[in-house]
Amino acid sequence: MELPAVCSRSFGGGNLLFWVRPHVYSHKKYSKNGITIKYIDLQKHIGSEKGYSSTSARGTIYCSTQQESNAGLPSDHIGVSAKVIFAAAPAMGHNQESHPECNSRVPAILTALEKMKLTSKFRGSDIVEVQNFRPATIDDIASVHAGAYISGLEKAMDQASEKGLIFIEGSGPTYATATTFQESLFAAGAGISLVDSVVAASKFRKDPPVGFALIRPPGHHAVPKGPMGFCVFGNIAIAARYAQRMHGLKRVFIIDFDVHHGNGTNDAFYEDPDIFFLSTHQAGSYPGTGKIDQIGSGSGEGSTLNLPLPGGSGDTAMRKVYDEVIVPCAQRFKPDIILVSAGYDAHVLDPLASLQFTTGTYYMLASNIKQLAKDLCGGRCVFFLEGGYNLSSLSNSVADSFCAFLGERSLAAELDDPAYLHEEPLNKVKQAIEKVGADQSPQQALTHPLLTWRVGFLQRWRQEDLFQYCSTLRWHTRWILFAGELLLGLYLGFVFWQRIPLNEGCA
Repeated sequence: MELPAVCSRSFGGGNLLFWVRPHVYSHKKYSKNGITIKYIDLQKHIGSEKGYSSTSARGTIYCSTQQESNAGLPSDHIGVSAKVIFAAAPAMGHNQESHPECNSRVPAILTALEKMKLTSKFRGSDIVEVQNFRPATIDDIASVHAGAYISGLEKAMDQASEKGLIFIEGSGPTYATATTFQESLFAAGAGISLVDSVVAASKFRKDPPVGFALIRPPGHHAVPKGPMGFCVFGNIAIAARYAQRMHGLKRVFIIDFDVHHGNGTNDAFYEDPDIFFLSTHQAGSYPGTGKIDQIGSGSGEGSTLNLPLPGGSGDTAMRKVYDEVIVPCAQRFKPDIILVSAGYDAHVLDPLASLQFTTGTYYMLASNIKQLAKDLCGGRCVFFLEGGYNLSSLSNSVADSFCAFLGERSLAAELDDPAYLHEEPLNKVKQAIEKVGADQSPQQALTHPLLTWRVGFLQRWRQEDLFQYCSTLRWHTRWILFAGELLLGLYLGFVFWQRIPLNEGCA
């Protein structure tokens, strides 16, 4: 097991401490619109060192592989005050010109954060960027994906080097360049690093920072056996397994509000009762999965909920879905951590679908999910960037999500143009929510409008609880039988004793 590094950063407001994985890469810089952007240089790998540092306009973080003497002290001694912690893996080498999933996406977000003064340069210790993290290991990836796929993709990098670009999903939309394999490991590693940081902070404070992995390639379409829909590795699925394996966070609640169904995440946990996958997506959109009747199977039946929304659904619809579906599901499930597939392609300006989310919708989701995590699982929550292909709406919506994490007012009034919006199909949305209740299994079904759970016996008692219950019942039955036999023996003895004359045979 690899030991994490302890990272300390001094700000005006105190000393910040959090866990990250050791540094193995260096950065290059380029300028865009006067903003310095830093990205990974995969050609330079740094060996194991006792300490290292990384500097940019967004702050300096010094990391040491040796634990500091106060690492075990409460948070008031450590001074952990971050509200947002993020990591960026822009995959600058993984790019196809004119492709919607291009290498401009993450730099556009970083530029917006800088312009809106949502970086540590302006916010001090409230916002922290983890710039030093390991790529995910092959074992991390193999916790979700088949070994044959992983090794095959790594070998395909030679072909990609020769041709410059190849398609790795048949004739589909998922491409690869010479750096795709390594940069996909960094994307997954960024998410893992944030899980480490958020979980460590949650041990010292009741309101740990919200994590946000600004990464690509995205991951929620990648199925266990291969890539799909712009996605190479299932970043959020890998992080979920990592949280279970390395931190003992058994029950993981995954919310996916990308406009497309996260079929890869869905498939990875379809038979797992300990990971609840909840997806809202546009009905009939790519890849055509995510029907309401897809609720999991085997022991995982009832731990998957898919809610396709009719085209034109927007802010009002999503607020209703959040209050009436997401919250009761999470409350019933009682998660140990919440992970979010944050796709921003449901925005009204996004070119790949036809929902009507706004910057304000994403602010609402970010704010409410943060509070939900605080209420249910000690504030442990990490967002993972998925879709979002209009660079303006993508970067503005992520920036407003940061405002939500900070507890500040939304910028939606300045960024959204209501002229683009039209009437939402709220009757169809209501019917979809009702259908969630009607079509789910008895273990999962919600009864509309109260949306209370019609929970069957097996849902109330998970397998381990049922086993313990049966074991306890077996012992109780044995004691009851023993007590019954004892009472019966005493009764028969008393009756027998009553029938014998005490003076019979006496002189």
